[in-house]
Amino acid sequence: MSELVIPTFEDVVAAHQRIAPHIHRTPVMTSSYLNELTGAKLFFKCENLQKAGAFKARGACNAVFGLSEAKAKAGVATHSSGNHASALAYAAARRGIPCTVVMPCTAPQAKKEAVLGYGGRLVESEPSMSSREAVFAEVVAETGAEFVHPYNDPRVIAGQGTCSRELTEQVDGLDAVIAPIGGGGMTSGTCLTVSSAAPNIAIYAAEPKNADDAYRSLKAGHIIADDAPQTVADGLKVPLKELTWHFVSRFVTDILTASEAEIIAAMKLTWQRMKIVIEPSSAVPLAVILKNPDVFARRRVGIIITGGNVDLDKLPWTKS
Repeated sequence: MSELVIPTFEDVVAAHQRIAPHIHRTPVMTSSYLNELTGAKLFFKCENLQKAGAFKARGACNAVFGLSEAKAKAGVATHSSGNHASALAYAAARRGIPCTVVMPCTAPQAKKEAVLGYGGRLVESEPSMSSREAVFAEVVAETGAEFVHPYNDPRVIAGQGTCSRELTEQVDGLDAVIAPIGGGGMTSGTCLTVSSAAPNIAIYAAEPKNADDAYRSLKAGHIIADDAPQTVADGLKVPLKELTWHFVSRFVTDILTASEAEIIAAMKLTWQRMKIVIEPSSAVPLAVILKNPDVFARRRVGIIITGGNVDLDKLPWTKS
């Protein structure tokens, strides 16, 4: 196995400068109702209002705009359940280079259409990680494109770290930050920034109970990977990898889980009370805060709302 390349806080600072022309500095929103309900002071970092509808634009832009001219000519490629796919297609379009995405056939239609809308090429696979990686290997052999992993990539993690850098600049005196966790790219970026710039802030991750491999990995002390878990939080189905495990195992205070019903209820509550569109994955942090009020009560908590890409014809609280 090749030695891990661990990004540094200096890489986050450089990424922030590199991607600034291509992303939004997203707002932080609050809700007095949700503060009263949870007993905490919540600060929502709204990456659902980011370019391409999710925080993934940060890491994708850092990877794409950090490529040499020679490497960029062959384009970029990835495998993704959705948000990284559309973000990479967006970044590639901004640079004017090709982008190919391998996506599970079960991914939301809205996310498939987003990739195509940015001019990306879409190749479908079966839902399992093993199928995604096998189909992707064929794509890379065919195109020679630069692989930009959805999360196990130092360039991507450095880009994601710019989100919590902004959050700590926008809100003073945070006691904790919490983000959803699947493969761990956003959590790793948060760990990278917070451990360097604000080490007094506790870092939590939130995960669906139906896809709780990161939770079980943290308890066991090694990576436990599920191949194709089923959860409404479609962006959180992928397992940790070596690079994200490096950050999660060292810096995360705890990983908390929520049931499918709790995730859907938190998503609906956010829509109703904050009047913002978030996707199921983004609702998992609020779901675990509601479930574990004793952990967060009387604390100033930053919540990273990771994305807002939703199939409006298939909302999880409506009957199919």
